[in-house]
Amino acid sequence: MCSKMKAAVLKDIEKLSLEEVPIPQPGDNEIVIKVYSCAICGTDVKVYHHGHKHIVFPRITGHEVSGTVLSKGKNLKGIEEGTRVAVAPAIPCGRCYYCRRGYQTMCENLKAIGYHYDGGFAEYMLVPEDAVRNGCVNRIPENVSFEEASIAEPLACVINGQSLSRVEVGDTVLILGAGPIGCLHAEFARNTGAGKVIIADISTERAAAAEFTGAKTVDMSSSDIKKIVTELTDGRMADRIIVAVGAPQAQELALELVARRGSINYFGGLPKEKPYINFNSNLLHYGEFFVIGTHGSSPLHNRIALDIISSGRINAKRYITHQYPLAEIKKGLAKAENKEGLKIVIKP
Repeated sequence: MCSKMKAAVLKDIEKLSLEEVPIPQPGDNEIVIKVYSCAICGTDVKVYHHGHKHIVFPRITGHEVSGTVLSKGKNLKGIEEGTRVAVAPAIPCGRCYYCRRGYQTMCENLKAIGYHYDGGFAEYMLVPEDAVRNGCVNRIPENVSFEEASIAEPLACVINGQSLSRVEVGDTVLILGAGPIGCLHAEFARNTGAGKVIIADISTERAAAAEFTGAKTVDMSSSDIKKIVTELTDGRMADRIIVAVGAPQAQELALELVARRGSINYFGGLPKEKPYINFNSNLLHYGEFFVIGTHGSSPLHNRIALDIISSGRINAKRYITHQYPLAEIKKGLAKAENKEGLKIVIKP
């Protein structure tokens, strides 16, 4: 077998090139996968333009990964070469205070594929020991394609977000932001028994494209979202709000739309240069609602996401609107940045 592979190497901010690099070799407790699909996340676009505090260049990015086991370390049992797998990118240590309490997303030593380790925008990818040991490598169900399996990572984050938001049967759930994450939130809320689901966006095109979720769509460029939520809930407002965009205006607006004893999830992070919003704490004081955040998922969430996709309750194929070979990764990043379609998949 050739000792070289093609990889999209980010050498510095906005310096991305297709290069030949050595194929990684597994240590005694590691595996190497042949990558068949790696979907582009919004953070991949941010990293391309701005870098990341956990990335030391050069780095191969990409973390929504699926493929087959190419080779494995001599100590590993129970996973064979050729096995179809999806890899949960957030790697808990399994040893710290938070891991021992079951809060793996809060791991004090959290590492991530595509950040601390090379990711999936390459023909092959190493899965480090901690990832293998802590359940990050999940078998793909037979009826799920590699492309669909790469959607498990964003869905896993949605599962974590709604668990923390405590979405319950009968709730009115409002999602601000109709991108791929917002649409997954809308579908998952309907799957788990929400009474009313509303998805809203300032983009007419994105609001219209979200109709497939079955939620009530609102184009905020031409409609008053506060009036609509008031009418739909008889003035009670939304029990759960998911802010699925990194926009301060949306985070501030949510404070005016949440019901008493409800919850707001700031799912989309703000730019590190401008992380502050205007927060009317009297609304919180008198409304007794909860404000939480979500930034990732655990290996267990990833496995659950694969099962949900396999069951057909969420049709992952609907989210895959563009596919590009590795050589055209810049075109894929541009599509994602311009919010064209939903998920863009790179196929090394």
